[in-house]
Order: sequence, then structure tokens, then C-alpha cells
Amino acid sequence: MPVGVLLSGGIDSSALAALAAQETSEPVRTFSIGFEERSFDELSDARLVAERYGTRHRELVLRPDAALLLPALAEAFDEPFADSSALPTYLVSQLAAEDVKVALSGEGGDELFGGYYTYVADLLALRAGGLARLARPLVELLPTSTARASFDYKAKRFARGAHLPPLERHHAWKEIFSADARAELTGRQNGFDPVDLYRSRFAETKGAELLARLQDVDLGIYLVDDLLVKTDRASMAHSLEARVPFLDPVLTNLALALPTRHRVRGLRKKVLLRRAVAPLVPERILRGKKRGFSIPAAAWLRGELEPFARETLSAETLRRQGFFQPEAVRALVDRHVAGKEDLSRQLWGLLAFTLWHERHVEREPAPLASERVEALVR
Repeated sequence: MPVGVLLSGGIDSSALAALAAQETSEPVRTFSIGFEERSFDELSDARLVAERYGTRHRELVLRPDAALLLPALAEAFDEPFADSSALPTYLVSQLAAEDVKVALSGEGGDELFGGYYTYVADLLALRAGGLARLARPLVELLPTSTARASFDYKAKRFARGAHLPPLERHHAWKEIFSADARAELTGRQNGFDPVDLYRSRFAETKGAELLARLQDVDLGIYLVDDLLVKTDRASMAHSLEARVPFLDPVLTNLALALPTRHRVRGLRKKVLLRRAVAPLVPERILRGKKRGFSIPAAAWLRGELEPFARETLSAETLRRQGFFQPEAVRALVDRHVAGKEDLSRQLWGLLAFTLWHERHVEREPAPLASERVEALVR
């Protein structure tokens, strides 16, 4: 049976493609997603791997109109799922399902081997947290960019959370809506603290190295409740069986036993994994930035997707559903479109919730747009 690889052009999926190619006499099938926005497009890196290992490679370039498939995602996920990478994962799964029944995906590599920028920030904050707090007024003046993982975005997130205790700052760098933002959006104070869930998991590893404890929190919550859910539902929507080799118990146990210096060292991430796969992966990928199926949501929501966002989050709809204050939501949209701040994650979450509510609570027919899906994949 032919095996496919969902190839992002990063270390994890590239290593999987390389290893899979060595284990089969038939060409491995690889599938990649690209974007017109240069900072998000990684098709050239994926092609390097495909050419090196002679895979049967297929690509799909997404434009902003692909986001009009959000109602289809609401149908497929059956819950308000706010991770924007669900969109390219859904479409690359559609692409792969035309050729294979099973595809390998790289989930787990970042959590196990230290692949996130937040892990670098976790360690940097131990030395520079106080300085970051003092510099915050200046950092907040940096102009907003729509580029992927832009310097201004990372600098602002770091400055806002670096002074907090370890677990709280780790969560702050991932948080989409702060307590104040939630209160403004809903018009009421809420005693719910989302960090409580993290605290329970964090307490279980007391005595271990700090970075290992934070990675364990991500393994038990972010990986399980977001990434694996995303990959499973997006792939099964097209009857594609996704497999995650990095979560094999043998590999997982090895990774969890590694000391911090073999995961993150200074600004370097995945220290040991990079060394291990160096013979398999092109140099440009080995030394490149983190990859994944992230989308240019910030640019889309300031451009072609703005009318869709405003219509979906209209005052009439929000008042009918009764969860969010229309004035507060409109202010978020206006601030983002004006380029004052990158609020794409917040707006994507509101879109996901609103469309889910229409489909599964109000029972409005979801325009699945099967013809549009097929046209995008061809």
C-alpha cells in the first residue's frame, strides 16, 4: 500500500519523508501546501526533499478565498475549533486522499524535542524578564507586520509576559484572549482562569527541569486537545488515515529523558534532533525557521477576507447568538484592518465560534462548497 507524507518543508516532516523513502521500493507520495505570501510559502523547501528522495510530489497553493471554507470546517470539526492551521490541514488531507489511504504527519516533534519559540523565550525570561518589562513601552511602539512569526509580534508577546511566573508566562505567550479582553467581549466578568488546567498538569512534574515540565504541559494539553484533534478530524473528513511516528512510545521515552541542553540551547531549538537528521535533511531546511501549515491570516483579514469576516461577525448575528458584544468585536476588526495590531488569532477564533454556533446550535445549513473544495485541490 502506498504511503504518503504531509510535507511542510520543516525538519519533522522532512525527516519522516526521508526515512519513509528508505523503507520502501516504491516512490513515497508527498503533499504540500503553499501560499502567495512569501513569508508563509515553503513549497521550495518541500520540493528540495521531494527531489532528493524522488517522491511523487503534489502541491496546492492557497489563496484567501480558501478561507470561505470555514463553514465546511465547522461541519467537519463539530466544535468551535479556532486553530487556523486546520484549514490547510483539511485541504492537504483532501489532496493526499486522492492518492493514498495512509499519510504520515509530524505532530509531536516540537513538543518532544523543543521546537517552539516559546521554549527559547521560557529560558530567556529567566535572565531577561525584568529588562523586558522595562522595555515594554518601547516594544509596543513597533509597527505591526503581517509576516509569519514577525519580530514585532514575538517581541510584543515576550515583553507582555516575561515578568510572570514560569507557567503563567508560558501560557501568556500562547493565550489568545486575556481576562480583560474576555470581559470586554462578553460584557461580564468571569472567574474562570484557564491556567488552572495547566497548573494541575504542571504540578505533576514537580522537581524536574523547568523546560521539561513546560514541554510536558504542552504534550498533555496543546498536543492532545489541539494538534492531534486537528490532524485526526481534518484527515478523517476525507477518509485519510493519519499516523504520527514521533509519538511512538520508544521515541517519546527517549525524548522525555533528554536534558534541556539537548533540546534548547540559547536561541537554538531541537538541538539533538537537528544533529540526528543532518545526514537526511537538506542544509537549508536544517538551519531554517520553524515550519508548519500556518496560514497568512493577518494579511487575509486585512484584504480579501475582510468582507467575509465583517459579514460573519455582523452585529445582527452577534446579538442573535448572544455571546459577544457587537461593539467590542467591531473594534477588534477595525483595529486589525487598520494595522494597529495583529489580532488575526482573536478574529479567527470568533469566526470559528460563530460559524460553529450557526451550524450546530442554530441549525443553519452549512455551505460545504464541495465544488469549491474540489476546485482548490485540482
